[in-house]
Amino acid sequence: MSTEVRAFVIEQLADMNYDVEGIDDDTTLGPSGVDLESLALADLAVRVEDRYGLKFADDESEQLALMTVGEFTAMVADRVATATSDKS
Repeated sequence: MSTEVRAFVIEQLADMNYDVEGIDDDTTLGPSGVDLESLALADLAVRVEDRYGLKFADDESEQLALMTVGEFTAMVADRVATATSDKS
């Protein structure tokens, strides 16, 4: 699942006109990495929420900006797995 989420995130960043060349799991989403500003980070979060049926809390945005691409995709994959197992 994490590989699928990572591919989706990279695809969305490219769609948002960010340069995705060279992005790896150690690249941060915020400053000195992808360099997403708060509105772009919110846009990415909404896209992920819509695709995977998740909800991020309003107070998570600062935490998300400090995450690496790998940490973010792992968190999303874990939440999807938890949501799926809760429905079973």
